[in-house]
Amino acid sequence: MARSTPKPKPISLALQGGGAHGAFTWGVLDRLCECETLDIQAITATSAGAMNAVAYVAGKQTGGREGARAALEAFWQEVSHRGAPLDALIPQGFGADMGAAHPFKALSPYAFATAMTAFLSPYDVNPFDINPLRAAVHDTIDFEAVRASPVKLFIAATNVETGKVRIFSDGDVTAEAVLASACLPHTFKAVEIDGTPYWDGGYLGNPSLFPLFYADTPRDVVLVTLNPLERKGTPRNAAQIQDRLNEITFNASLLGELRSIAFVQKLLEQNWLAKTVQRRYRKLNIHAVRGGEMLRELRLETKFDTSWTFLTGLRDKGRDFAEAWLDTCHDQVGKRSSIDLHETFLDD
Repeated sequence: MARSTPKPKPISLALQGGGAHGAFTWGVLDRLCECETLDIQAITATSAGAMNAVAYVAGKQTGGREGARAALEAFWQEVSHRGAPLDALIPQGFGADMGAAHPFKALSPYAFATAMTAFLSPYDVNPFDINPLRAAVHDTIDFEAVRASPVKLFIAATNVETGKVRIFSDGDVTAEAVLASACLPHTFKAVEIDGTPYWDGGYLGNPSLFPLFYADTPRDVVLVTLNPLERKGTPRNAAQIQDRLNEITFNASLLGELRSIAFVQKLLEQNWLAKTVQRRYRKLNIHAVRGGEMLRELRLETKFDTSWTFLTGLRDKGRDFAEAWLDTCHDQVGKRSSIDLHETFLDD
């Protein structure tokens, strides 16, 4: 008798935000769409990660794996198209050569906009709240398909008034929820949902992992990171200082949650919890596609580079990293973590 095909291994994804660097995550998802031995059943995501998540889910719901790939490409094409007027102002090759000091850096739109935020807010310079991302999200993503999908979605945003994280899930996942998750307060007006203002979710959850603890989701969590954790040397100039502060700020919440996970996992492994308490927790297997290590050499302003060459270059890198992860870690899914949390994320 012919052997039956084994069921795909269920996994959850945790997708970091990072502006245009989210095109790296597009590449990771594009490669995972081709892997028929894994089944993505839940995604927790923030900012650009949230946009990748809803594009993937909507496309898969209407067209399967190939539909997901097509939806992701359509979304990023629209992002590039909407950002074209700004990219035209950036000197040629600016996005492709991030490591070098560009002679026109001081004249770039990003540098000018950054200087403006020191004394002007988006309420001053953008009274009509023009947001190219809004058009890209509305024009390319079918949110009815998102809400009809069996994939569980958890989208993080920051409640401006309370300073607490808000997780949008199920029927609450709308275009406005996704835009709230990606709302940088120096760039866009706060996104109001039912009268409550929200900012980028990365301040409190980049991404938020705790929704995966309490929902009925796969215990294998694949984290896709965009921000480097470590950067040798002391930043000396204003741009370097701002870059490093941005990385530390948007990694802080994730590191806090990973530290909590590592602590609980140790308690479970050592049987230090009473049986009645153990039933309230479950052991998670943690895996990671660490894009931040590759993206370390890119300056902060590249998160605003929407040129198609730059975005597709990051996509291709994401595919390469996903391929490497599949080669080395796929067999451990469903059995054990493929990374040591302390060694990878927490140890000094």
